[in-house]
Formats: sequence, C-alpha cells, structure tokens
Amino acid sequence: MVRCVALFLSAYCLLFLFLKTSDAQSVSSRTTRDEVDNAVEQGVSFLLTQQKKSGVIVDRGHDNAMTAIAIMALASVGHQPVDPTPEGEAMRGGLRFILNSDRQDKSGYFGASDGSRMYGHGIVTLMLTEMLGMGVDESMDTLMHDRCQQAIDLIVRSQKVKKPPYAKGGWRYTPDAADSDLSISVWQVMALRSAKNDGLEVPSSTIDDAIEYLVRSFTSPVGVNRKPRVRKNGFSYEANNDNPTFAMTAAGLLAMQVCGVYDSEIVVGATEWLLDHPPKWEDRFVLYGIYYYSQGMHQRGGKEAEHAENVVKKILLEKQQSDGSWISSGGEEQNAGKVYCTSLAILSLSVKYHYLPIYQR
Repeated sequence: MVRCVALFLSAYCLLFLFLKTSDAQSVSSRTTRDEVDNAVEQGVSFLLTQQKKSGVIVDRGHDNAMTAIAIMALASVGHQPVDPTPEGEAMRGGLRFILNSDRQDKSGYFGASDGSRMYGHGIVTLMLTEMLGMGVDESMDTLMHDRCQQAIDLIVRSQKVKKPPYAKGGWRYTPDAADSDLSISVWQVMALRSAKNDGLEVPSSTIDDAIEYLVRSFTSPVGVNRKPRVRKNGFSYEANNDNPTFAMTAAGLLAMQVCGVYDSEIVVGATEWLLDHPPKWEDRFVLYGIYYYSQGMHQRGGKEAEHAENVVKKILLEKQQSDGSWISSGGEEQNAGKVYCTSLAILSLSVKYHYLPIYQR
C-alpha cells in the first residue's frame, strides 16, 4: 500500500512538472510574440514621425526609395492606405508623393529624380505592384497601374542592353548599364515577379533570363543538369565569382524562390550555407542581409524557417533603439539613415504576419 501511494505521488509530481513546463513554454511563446508585436508597433510609430508634409518618409535622402520601402514596411504588418488610422493616412500621403508626375520621368524611371538609380527604381516598382488594388479610390488604382507598367517596361528594356555573357539577364546602377550585379538585380526580379502576379505585361523570357543570371551568381559552377559542383555554397555580388557573402546568398535564395525555383540543388545548397553562416550584427550590410535571410528562409518553411525567425528575433529585438528605430552597425547602412534601417527591420520581423503577396510561400 505504501509503495502504491509512493508511485501515485511520483506520477502526480511528474505530471505537475510537465504541466508547469508546458505552461512556461506557452507563456514564453506568448512573450516572444508580444515582444515582436511591440517592437513592430514602435518601429511603425518611428516611421510616422519621419513623414513630411509632402508625404515623403525620409531622413537622409533618396526620397522615392525611402518612402517606398517605408510603405512596404507598413503594409507588411497589416496596414492599408484605406485604413482610417495614422498609419493609413501616412501610406496615403506616401503614395500620393510617389505618384506625383515629377517622381517618374518620361522613360518610366523612378531612380533619377531622387538619385537612387536602379536600386530605388526596383524598390518603388515593387512597392507599387504590391499595393495595386489597395488605393484609396479608382483613380489612384488606375494611376498606380499605369506607373507600374511604365516602370516594368523600363526594367525589361534595361535587361536587353547588350552585355557580356556573364552579365546577361541582370541589371546594374543605371538603365543603360552594360554590366550587372546581384544586389540591384534582385530588386528588379522581385518587382517583375510581383507585376506578373498582378497581371501586368511581363515577358516570360525576361524572368527566364533573370534566373539564368542568378544561377551564374552561385559560387559553385553549375552543370547542364542544373547541379552545382559543390552543393553547399552561396551567391556572390557579381556572376562567375567564388566569393559568397551572407547578404548576397540570402538575396539569391529569396530571388530564386520568388521566381518559382524552390527545390533545386542551388536553393538547397544556399540554405545549407546560410545555416552554417548565420547573420552577425557586425556583418557588412547586416540589415539588408537579414531582410533577405528572413524572407528567403521563410519561403523554405519548416525547421529552417523557424530557426531563421528565432535568429532574426534575437538580433533585432536586442538592437532596437529607444525611439523605436533601428540603425545598422556598419557605416554604409548608417549613412542610408534610420528610415531605411527601420523599414528593413520591420520587413524582416514581418514573416509572422505574411501580408504582402510577394513574400508568401
């Protein structure tokens, strides 16, 4: 009898400990979610403080690009231009600024008026394609559609500029550039893919050529069977290079999947490389890289996505400043300003919300 009572008490104690542990894990999970929500809310509030009367959201220049990336950050966590809220009002003002006739030139280019070049052009075009159908009225939606198609047409024309074989299919700093790099090309690729999802006119050959450029940017030679010589590898800033970096590997991973390439040896290999080379706050272009890493690994799903989400949370929640903003560890990103850094941080944390179509699996 004594033995039975002892066994019963032992079992009860184990059950109690199990329930307590489960409760603690549940509370911890809720705390993590709440921390992210709070961080995002503070970041959004900071962005709103940076908006000027003209509607531009900027602190360091490149008005078109910064306003566009801030609007994307707001949209990525569930805000819409039609919302009767400060966030909705900020998005409406930002869109009206971008849609002003002096922001896009006659060729369809957004990168000249603010000096952001093809970087800014890709960012603005992506933002507009993601916001199509979300305007405050029919006239704004029509204007967005027209501006988008002009911007997409410029991207298509720019890719066709005569380039050496290794650079074919990519983009560089200006529409008439005769070379390419991965960093600028990824923004154009995402804009093209988003536009195609919207039903805008995007030649399939343009995306096919872009995929070929991405493949050449993988740092292990790829055979005719599409298998790299060394699978676990990364992406480089320029094609036919053997120097993978964290930011470019994360960018390449996201771009390939956005183009519909999910299960290739290159995608698997880049994922494995990133698992071995996680982001560190001291990395060059760390926030730019974390943005691609967060979204690219989210596309992968499963344990890889969960692992990346936890890594990103740990880094970003610790680095948010008291005013709700983020500023990078590196001078190059610091020079871009807090609007840029904060928008990238919000976009990186937004995987838990998955509102923007381009980032959905």
